[in-house]
Amino acid sequence: MAEVINEVDDILANQSEQIKKLHDIVTKAFQEEELIVDNLAHPPQEILTKGQRVSDKVARFGGSWTFIIIFSVILILWIIYNSTLPKAEQFDPYPFILMNLVLSCVAAMQAPIIMMSQNRQEEKDRIRAENDYLINMKAELEVRSLHQKMDLLLEEQIKTLFEVQAKQLDLLKKLTERVDSLCIKNDL
Repeated sequence: MAEVINEVDDILANQSEQIKKLHDIVTKAFQEEELIVDNLAHPPQEILTKGQRVSDKVARFGGSWTFIIIFSVILILWIIYNSTLPKAEQFDPYPFILMNLVLSCVAAMQAPIIMMSQNRQEEKDRIRAENDYLINMKAELEVRSLHQKMDLLLEEQIKTLFEVQAKQLDLLKKLTERVDSLCIKNDL
């Protein structure tokens, strides 16, 4: 009977060992994921030059409704002021050549500044896309790795199940032999 208990203890120890291996694999995967999540949650700070900060502010303001409204009001006031004054006092009479020059200069200065900001944003987007690609590749490799680990664990578990079945059959044979021997002793 002690032999049977020892064999059952061996079976339980094997299964406990397999569960411990699985637990270690999962713990290691979680530790690796924490590293990645920490890097994504706290990316390195971008160091901007003064010109880059100015270009970002100009682009942000130049592409806002505030800019459009303020600029429209200035243009309307310019036109009204130059249209209502007597000809001698007008600083920019009707075809508003000076206003067109100012508008052209604003557009000529604003366009490259906005382009600088967009180029920097494009570079940041490219880096984000590369990071996303690397994260997706890592996730795919992790999934493959987990599949391989699960396959290995399943193979070990099937092997253990076959061993357990073999031990159970041996135990059944021994029990059958003992029962038969007891039956023979009792019949005599």
